[in-house]
Amino acid sequence: MKMLIVEDDQISQKMLQDILKQLGECELASDGKEAISKFDEALKASSPFDMVFLDIMMPEVSGMDALEKIRSLEEENGIMGLDGTKIIMISALSDKEHVLGSFKKGCEAYINKPYNRDEILKKVNDIVAQYQKAD
Repeated sequence: MKMLIVEDDQISQKMLQDILKQLGECELASDGKEAISKFDEALKASSPFDMVFLDIMMPEVSGMDALEKIRSLEEENGIMGLDGTKIIMISALSDKEHVLGSFKKGCEAYINKPYNRDEILKKVNDIVAQYQKAD
């Protein structure tokens, strides 16, 4: 599995990478602008990310804006619905506006910080199992 971790806090970035590296290749981005660029490059190289972990509060471009742009890039490339990259939002924000807003913009899951290894792995496994059934 090819994953993109988008997190501006280096400690959180490293922690996620340590949890996820057992599942596959992890690339890192420090803000939404860098994430959009890496996502676009991967699409153009015909090597899209399977999953993106996206923090909401980041400099340059927020996670919400990055999520919207990622979905737009997929649409421009004819990728829609179940064929899209699975996106998990990760944030300290747990209010209804951010949680529901994230789902409306197209994420598959939302995890509140602080999180732990088991919670992350369970969410990934749930998403993988759900979308394997859909195939």
